[in-house]
Amino acid sequence: MFKIDRATAADAAALTDLMHASSAYQGQYASILEGYVVTPDYLRQHQVLVARGPSGPVGFAALTDAELDLLFVADEAQGTGLGARLVRQILAAARENGLSEVRVVSHPPAVKFYERMGARQIGSVPPKPPRISWSRPELVFSLPESGNNSAPARETTADQGDRRRIRS
Repeated sequence: MFKIDRATAADAAALTDLMHASSAYQGQYASILEGYVVTPDYLRQHQVLVARGPSGPVGFAALTDAELDLLFVADEAQGTGLGARLVRQILAAARENGLSEVRVVSHPPAVKFYERMGARQIGSVPPKPPRISWSRPELVFSLPESGNNSAPARETTADQGDRRRIRS
């Protein structure tokens, strides 16, 4: 359904648009994205995966050092398991890079998603007014050694539903 590959500098504008179109960052959370742009340099400097649908990018995730820095899935692609696929592939890349943990500073409504994916909450990041007036949950994924594929392999409900749709 969606092809996932490495983002290129040419994807920068489309990924910025996708990010700003997210309904999860409207209302009280809109300020965090004000003026934020995914630049070609950012895409060159970090490992960024993009999910492509028939009409272009529908999701992306970025690994910066040992942090899942960005994860966005277009509103119309949510509930398909795409976010879980992106996280699993970013964690696999982190493991290949020799990392044992990946940190996430989460959008507050996304905490349960990350926990279902195997992350555990370790604290919170305090507000940074004026743009960020709320605490953000801090989570961590513990990664098994590359020969051990035991975690985080747990399937989410969205993954199971996605498989059922594909089979029918």
